[in-house]
Amino acid sequence: MSDGGGWIGTSLFVLSIALIAFLVGAYVIIAKVPPYRLLTNAHEAAVALYAKSTQYSDPYKTDLWYEARNDNRGVVTYLADRAHNGYTLYTSSHEASAFLVDMSGKEVHRWHVPPEEIWDGKREAAGAIGPFVYIRKSYMFPNGDLLALYEGSGDTPWGLGLVKLDKESNVLWTYLDERAHHDLDVGPDGKIYLLTHEMRHEPVPEQGNLETPLIEDFLTILSPDGDVQKRFSLLDVIAESRFKWLYGGLTRRAAQDPLHSNSVKYVGAEAGDAMNIAREGDLMISFRNIKLVGVLDPEKEEIVWGTTGPWIGQHDAEPLANGNILLFDNGGNFNGPAGSRVIEFKPETMEIVWQYEGSEQDPLKSVLRSEAARLENGNTLITESEAGRFLEVTPEGEIVWEYVNPVRGGDGDKQIPIVAWAKRYTPEEIDASFRPVSN
Repeated sequence: MSDGGGWIGTSLFVLSIALIAFLVGAYVIIAKVPPYRLLTNAHEAAVALYAKSTQYSDPYKTDLWYEARNDNRGVVTYLADRAHNGYTLYTSSHEASAFLVDMSGKEVHRWHVPPEEIWDGKREAAGAIGPFVYIRKSYMFPNGDLLALYEGSGDTPWGLGLVKLDKESNVLWTYLDERAHHDLDVGPDGKIYLLTHEMRHEPVPEQGNLETPLIEDFLTILSPDGDVQKRFSLLDVIAESRFKWLYGGLTRRAAQDPLHSNSVKYVGAEAGDAMNIAREGDLMISFRNIKLVGVLDPEKEEIVWGTTGPWIGQHDAEPLANGNILLFDNGGNFNGPAGSRVIEFKPETMEIVWQYEGSEQDPLKSVLRSEAARLENGNTLITESEAGRFLEVTPEGEIVWEYVNPVRGGDGDKQIPIVAWAKRYTPEEIDASFRPVSN
């Protein structure tokens, strides 16, 4: 008969050693006693590996899909006499495509190239290629050419690259040397302003709160043909500005991605004339993790104006022709029906002059992504990413066009893919040789 007491004693000894090791490791990390950084990196790597082997083995478990709120599909509301009529370009996380639909919701054009064909060994794109890749942002030219910015869920960093396609989805050129992410804009001279990022291992001067490795954001300027004209670190730009103190307020998790820049907008002539805070040629950038909306002079590589405000997790800071700023506030609407809202505010006084939050029955809610664009007739086109829908609302808050992503997936087709963004084009903005014909 075996000695049960000996087995119990051995087990208690092993558990005691494990507990002591855990407590020592916890103390080393909390007190930052060497080799705390090695243990911290090992822990984070283990967590990331576990997530990638579980959550990221199934796209429906990522933040690219959410439970559908209802069974609405396609156009739900359309008031033709009050909407800004035209074509809507959008992207969805269910496939790496860009879609152009008319006001009835009919798909009139689609751009698609399998991501595997684009990369095809040109650069190690980790395991994200496949069902985890989608077009985060696109830009359509009048002739039907398209800039497509690809992202992948389950990668760090998650940006993949920028590709230019013709109207038949033939690849004209690729920019895969950097990981383009979130947003891009095109200036009147054809220059492309692009957010890119990579891992940084060198310390950030005078920023002890920012421990490396971390994600470093860059502003990259490309020629119309995709050649690099300029590239500089946004992380360093902020570190050298009067807003560097914002780094000190980051949580340890947020400090791994200090800026999380998520939108870049070219300040055009009208907005530049109307604004006291910016001039034509400047760039307006949303830095989500430090809650900053800033104006960047790309020639001087410096922030010439910036503000934080009553928003949380904001996206898509857009300079308006009237001198105001339009912003999607993902989580700062504490008194609203669901936490999200779109606001228009005066940058000089921070007065909110307009907002849309939905209603108790139909609230606006999206913790991640989302955006808003002011249309020529004064309406606002809102992308509510997690709901998979687009809303065109009047200044009075009336919905005059609503489109819900018609795609469903997952168990019982109960999940809806996110929609990343949308842009409305009038027929006059599209060349006759490409202009779709709607019945």
